[in-house]
Parts: sequence; C-alpha cells; structure tokens
Amino acid sequence: MSADIGLIGLAVMGENLVLNFESHGYTVAVHNRTVSKIADFTKGRAHGKKIIGCDTIQELINNLKKPRRIMIMVRAGSPVDEFINHLAPLLEKGDIIIDGGNSHFPDSERRTKECEARGLLFVGAGVSGGEEGALNGPSIMPGGSDAAWQHIGKMFKDISAKVEDGSACCEWVGHGGAGHFVKMVHNGIEYGDMQMICEAYDLLRRFGGFNNEELAGIFDEWNKGDLDSYLIQITSEILRKKEPVGAGAVVPTAGTKTSEYVIDNILDAAQQKGTGKWTAQVALDLGIPVTLIGEAVFARCLSNLKELRGTASQLFPQTHSEQLTGDKRKNFVENVRKALYASKIISYTQGFHLMRVAAAEFKWQLKYGDIALMWRGGCIIRSKFLAKIKEAYDANPDLEILIFDKFFQKIIQDCEEGWRFIMAEAMKSGVPVPAMSCAVSYYDGLRRQTLPANLLQAQRDYFGAHQYERVDQGRGKYFHTNWTGHGGTTAAGQYGL
Repeated sequence: MSADIGLIGLAVMGENLVLNFESHGYTVAVHNRTVSKIADFTKGRAHGKKIIGCDTIQELINNLKKPRRIMIMVRAGSPVDEFINHLAPLLEKGDIIIDGGNSHFPDSERRTKECEARGLLFVGAGVSGGEEGALNGPSIMPGGSDAAWQHIGKMFKDISAKVEDGSACCEWVGHGGAGHFVKMVHNGIEYGDMQMICEAYDLLRRFGGFNNEELAGIFDEWNKGDLDSYLIQITSEILRKKEPVGAGAVVPTAGTKTSEYVIDNILDAAQQKGTGKWTAQVALDLGIPVTLIGEAVFARCLSNLKELRGTASQLFPQTHSEQLTGDKRKNFVENVRKALYASKIISYTQGFHLMRVAAAEFKWQLKYGDIALMWRGGCIIRSKFLAKIKEAYDANPDLEILIFDKFFQKIIQDCEEGWRFIMAEAMKSGVPVPAMSCAVSYYDGLRRQTLPANLLQAQRDYFGAHQYERVDQGRGKYFHTNWTGHGGTTAAGQYGL
C-alpha cells in the first residue's frame, strides 16, 4: 500500500490533519520523532484506517508515491530546518516538502530558494482552524514553489473548509513566503479581533452591569447579525461555561475567591506565540500603520504586568463607572456593537493594506478576494463579514483601501456616532479600550487632508538638517532651512520613512 502523502509530527494538529486526509480517501504515511507516539496513534485513533506508521524517515519515504509529498508539522524555527536537512539528501528531484506550521515568512522565502537549489519543491502552508479545523476542514494558505501546486492542490482543497457554495477555503497564494505571510496577517487580525471583543465585554460589564448569562445572550444576538463569526460564537459559550462539580473539579486554595463561572476564575494575563508581533514588526518595516494589531499585542504585554498593575491600582484609583439602567442600558449595548463593528472594519482595512504593500515589495501577485474567501471558513477569524470583503475585491481588485468600498464606507458612517460615544464614555471613566480607540484615531488621521506632520518635519530639519518637502513643490524635492542663522547649508541625506 503506497501513501499519497507523508506527515511528520503527530501533535494535535498533525494527528487531526492525518485523519482529515484519510477521511477524504488518501492514504497517509506518518512519522514522529518520539517513536512511541506512532504506535499510540496507529493503534488508537488511526486503527483500521489507511494510515501507515513509519519508525524512520527512510521508511516514510519508501512508502510514498512519486513525486513524494511530505508535510512537516513541528514547532517553527530550527526544528523545521533540521527535518528539511534530514529529508533533502533522501529525496529525489521534484519531491515536495511542505511546512504546515506557523513559520515566519522570511524563513519560508529562504527555504523555497534552498530547496529549489537542491532540485526539490518547497511549500510554506499556513493552516488555521485549530484542532477542530484540522480534523473537519481548516483554512489553508499555501505558497512557495509554484510547480508544487499541481501536485498538492486537489488534496489541499479536498481537506479544507468549504463555504456555502462549496468553494474551498484554500488557494495558491504565491511564490516564496507568500503563504506564511498571509497566515501571519491572519493571525495578527485574530489578535485584533480578540482584543476588541475583550474590550466590548469589559465595557458591557463596567457600564451595563451585565452578568455572565446576560453577556452571553448579547453575544448570541450579535452572532445573528453583522458580527456573525466564530470568535463571537465561542465568546458566548465561554461566558456560559460553569466550573465542573464532583470528579474533575478544580479545588481552590484557601482564601481564593471563586465563582461558579470559569471565566471569572481565569487570571487576566494573556500569552502569545509571536505572529501578532511579527505582523506589527513587518508593518513598521514597510511603513504601514497597522496600529490596531500593534495595540492588541501591547495589550497582551500590559496584561502580564499583573503585579505592577496591582500597585498602580492602589496609587491611582479609578473612578467608578455609572451603572446604566432601562433604555440607556439597551442603547449602550447597541453603541458597543457599532463600536466593535466599525473598529473591526478598520482592523481589516489595515491588514489588507499591509498585504497590498507587501505584495509590491516582495513581488507577489496576491489575490485579495481569494484571501478573504480562504478566511471565510475553517479559520479562527471566519465570519460572515469576510464575504463582503471578497465582494469588494472581486468588484475592484485594485481597491487601495478597504473602507473606500461603498459598502464599508456606509457602515463606518452609520456606526460613527455610536463608536465615538462609546470611546468618549470609556475615556471619561478610565476604561481602557486601546484597540477600539486607536481604530478611531487611524480613521480620523486617514481622512484628514492635513496633519501636523509639517511641524514634525520642521523639528527634524531644525535639529538634524533632515530636510522637508514643500506644499508649493512636487513630491520628492527636499529643502533645508538655516533655522538659527548659525548653521550652514549642508543637509542630511534622505533615508527610511
């Protein structure tokens, strides 16, 4: 029995992808560095299925049809390179190595070149959807060696999530690191979505005084409308979840204040794996203001300063927010919804703008409508909203900024009053809303014909002779003023952004 594809790395994502491939008619050869896991898997979840356990990499290779397709599902970084270096000498020209982990896109750029130099094909495939998605249909964002797509395209589309019309949430993204770049931006947007939902949750608790059951009901209602999404859905489920009783229950230590709801017993210190940070770093490198994702990353950093926040809360006590009642409470909920929706649009506007600039920088031919479709199902940020983004880019592939599309322009205008009201109330009461508030600032900055950067440029020219452009001259012409009368005419060269 020859296998259609091999997979190395039987952790949660790897195991579930194997079962997904097998359920779609493919025979899969599997290997894991800890060999005991191979037997555990083949005798357990994989028992009786078209799955071949291989104790060595050579055995895995021997069991594969040509061209061999081998998917690596291991931790990003040096482990991926180690497996590629182990595999490459054992493979033949035209064989394909697929990295399905969360690798940084420059690594996928490098690995594509290195593998192609050896006569091999490389694919860096972003896979999103977690354990459930891996098993039942993830969003897959492959890029790398273009020639590989004809050999893996059908397989990947078969196992990927499908939207209502049957379209697969998988398409070839582009050469080199394009696939992992798009996955990185997906994860950055995920950071922003999660932070904004947390801010909405905090606002509703603080001002509305809603309990967990009421909050879950609000998120349920939102999930029936424009905010219909996986993250809104699971938020309502999280808010309703109660601590288990009896066997398996968590026993609190003496003096610990507990609640019957799990959410109330979780420490407010958030972790991260780095993809949001990478998105913000690349945005800075390319000079694109992806401010909301950056704030979402910093919000996680601030949450981890738990002890410092404890001290600060004593030194600078906050004013208590007024508890709303009656119609004010109902109206507040609707305004929070508008603030969340408008901010979400800004976040995606920034993310797609970043991809557009990166495509020009790295010479990728990204198709933004296809990317929106890939994110429409299977992945963590899947939502009804993404169908509208696909429509916008299908109608105008050269759309420069998402909010220039008439649909999104109207939504922003309809939400603006409620959005500003919520931000004002939060600021007055000292409720932190870093993601939503920076979304407003970006929107206001983008629509301003003039910004105070003229003064900033004058300052730079004053202390460093960095020069400036003039309103009465064409772009790209630079001038210097001898501000003090003591300086000379020598000016610094132009560099950076």
